[in-house]
Amino acid sequence: MASVYKSVSKTGTKTSSSDETEKKNKQRVLVLTSRGVTYRHRHLLNDLVAMLPHSRKDAKLDTKSKLYHLNEIADLYNCNNILFFEARKHQDLYVWLSKAPNGPCVKMHLQNLHTMEELHFTGNALKGSRPLLSFDATFDATPAMQLIKEMLHHTFGVPKGARKSKPFTDHVISFAIADGKIWFRNYQISEAEVTKNVDPDAPKSKTVETELSLVEIGPRFVMTPIVILEGSFGGPVIYENKEFVSPNAIRAEIRNRKAQKYHSRTQEKTKRDVKMKALGIEKDREKGELDDDVLFA
Repeated sequence: MASVYKSVSKTGTKTSSSDETEKKNKQRVLVLTSRGVTYRHRHLLNDLVAMLPHSRKDAKLDTKSKLYHLNEIADLYNCNNILFFEARKHQDLYVWLSKAPNGPCVKMHLQNLHTMEELHFTGNALKGSRPLLSFDATFDATPAMQLIKEMLHHTFGVPKGARKSKPFTDHVISFAIADGKIWFRNYQISEAEVTKNVDPDAPKSKTVETELSLVEIGPRFVMTPIVILEGSFGGPVIYENKEFVSPNAIRAEIRNRKAQKYHSRTQEKTKRDVKMKALGIEKDREKGELDDDVLFA
């Protein structure tokens, strides 16, 4: 009877252990950039790699047109998530979140970034600790935001027992939506003991309480969703942000406004000179070699 009980117990433990292994959340993230990133972009990449113990950092990608090669690189490193930073004109930064190799894929414009070295915040967190992810309720408003929420959860959520992770949770990563943009913030969970105003004869354990507060660590940045693709770096377009205006269009509009101001100013000067000549009013100054009357006499 004892031998039968032992055999049954062994099979039971085997099935339970197999169930636990099946339920493991195995997420690994490949983090890399393209050519042309600035020093601030590199510092941001190092900050994110330090925050994500389940990530794998790789060298820069040479091409910007054949991004589907990232799926093969992720397969080599046994990663099922890709966090790719694409730099344009040494000033614009785009971030890609992709599920390799079948997708989907999200492209966002990253701006207003500040690294840990720039902010000098007092908060600090243990390297390799698992974060708590906090999402705004607006993420559940539309299917596109629900998909982006799931992609962010797979990328920034460190699974239990992940590579180089510590069994601690001492910081919170917050994702909030405002003005159609996703705001990224990182906070430390700070604990402080506060004494209550009670009877002095009471035990010490009853007079001391622990208060939790959040202290920002950094980095911080803002992401604007642009497009969601069905595949990984390719495929049909699932969602497109019609309100997004590219930085190139904004800079072109600024240049056109400056050119329009200069054009109107030169037109007014020409009209004023013609009017003064028609009235016979000459300026009291010596004519130079480059004056119109001398050149076109």
